[in-house]
Amino acid sequence: MSSPLADRIRPERLDEIVGQEHILGKGKLLYKIFESGEVPNMIFYGPPGIGKTTVARMLAKRADKKLCKLNGTTASTADIKSIIENLGSLEGLNGTLLYLDEIQYLNKKQQQTLLEFIEDGRISLIASTTENPYFYIYSAILSRCTVFEFKPVDPKEVERALSKAKDELEKEYNVKIVDEDGVIEYISKACGGDVRKAINALEICGISGVGREDGKREIKLLLEDAKTVSQRNSARYDRDGDVHYDVLSAFQKSIRGSDENAALHYLARLLAAGDLISPCRRMLVTASEDIGLAHPNAIAVVKACVDSAMQLGLPEARIPLAEAVIFLCTLPKSNSAVCAIDAAMRDIENGEYSDVPQHLKDSHYSGAKKLGRGTEYKYPHSFPNHYVEQQYLPDKIKDKKYYEFGDNKTEAAAFEYRKKLLGK
Repeated sequence: MSSPLADRIRPERLDEIVGQEHILGKGKLLYKIFESGEVPNMIFYGPPGIGKTTVARMLAKRADKKLCKLNGTTASTADIKSIIENLGSLEGLNGTLLYLDEIQYLNKKQQQTLLEFIEDGRISLIASTTENPYFYIYSAILSRCTVFEFKPVDPKEVERALSKAKDELEKEYNVKIVDEDGVIEYISKACGGDVRKAINALEICGISGVGREDGKREIKLLLEDAKTVSQRNSARYDRDGDVHYDVLSAFQKSIRGSDENAALHYLARLLAAGDLISPCRRMLVTASEDIGLAHPNAIAVVKACVDSAMQLGLPEARIPLAEAVIFLCTLPKSNSAVCAIDAAMRDIENGEYSDVPQHLKDSHYSGAKKLGRGTEYKYPHSFPNHYVEQQYLPDKIKDKKYYEFGDNKTEAAAFEYRKKLLGK
C-alpha cells in the first residue's frame, strides 16, 4: 500500500469516473470516441486530479495500443526520440498512444519533434495541460488535435469518490470507519474540485485514526483533522495562470453588470489567495472604463479606497476594497470614454490622420509667423461663453466624431450645455 489511495482506487471503467458528464456522459463526444475504439489526437485541458490521466489510460486499453507516458516537466528530446525509435516494435503492433502530461513545459522544438509522427498516424497523441492550450501549446500541434476541457468536479460528485475511498480503507485496515458529521462534506468542498486531493486528504485522516485508536475495530474521521489536512478552502487559484485571469475577468464583468454580490464573491477569492494588487488595479481601470463619465468622481473615491487598502494590508484591506466594489456596482455606468479613445486609436493605427491645422501649430518661436503658424488661431476665452467655433481636427478627418454622449444624468447635462454653446 505504498502508492497513494487515489492511485489504488483509480477507476477501471468509464462509468466509475466522477464528474466530466459534459464530455464523458453517455452520448457525449468523448464517450463516443471511447466506444469507437479509435484514438484521435487530443488535448485534455483542466486542473489536476480530475481524471485526465485515467481517461487516457482507458482509451489506450480500449484501442489495444501500447501506452507510453512522458511528463513535460522532466521529459527531454532524447526521451521523445526513444519512443519514436521503438514505434515498430512487436509490443506496439496496434499502434502507440503517447500520453504527454504537462505538455506546456516542453519547448517549441520538443513539441515539433512529434509533428511528423502524429501527422501520419504512427503516434496517437493525448496531451494534458493545466494551462490554456491556446496560450501554451505550439499551434501546429494544436491544429492537429481536438481539445477537451475537463472541469473541476462538483462537491456532490467528489462525495461519491470519497465514499468509495472510505470503503477501500475499511477493507485495507479491517476497520469500521465512522465519519464525524460534516467531515465528508468539508473535504469535498475544500479540495477545490480536485478529486485526487480529496481522496488523499481522506486517507491521511483515516491513517491518523488507525494510529490513534490502535487495536480498535472502529475509528472516527474527525472534522478537526480534515480541517488541519486541508488547512483552508482550496479554491483553485494560480496567480500566474488561467484561473487568475478568469477570476479577474469575472470580477470586472460583475462590477460592469452591477452585481455587487458576485463582485464581492470574486474579490473574496482574490483576497483569500493573498492577491491584493490585482483587484486594486482592476477596480482603478473599471472606475474609468465602466463607470466613466456617468460618475467622474468614481476614480477619486476608488483611488482613496485602494490607497487605504495598500496602507492597511490584509486582512483589514478587505474593508475599503469591499466599500469600493459596492460603490462601483451601484453607480450608473458609461463606457463612452473608452469607446471614444478606442475609436481614435483605430484611426491612428489605420493611418486616418493628416497634418495638424496651421492655426493650431506652435507659434512660440521666432519665424513662426513667416511659416503661417498659429496666425489664424482664435483664443476661446476672448469670446462669449469662452467658446468659438473653429476647426481642430486635421483636414483629412475634420468631420470625424469619436465621442457620443452617454444616456446618464451627468453626460446628459453636458450634452445640454454643448447644445447651448452651439446655439442649438
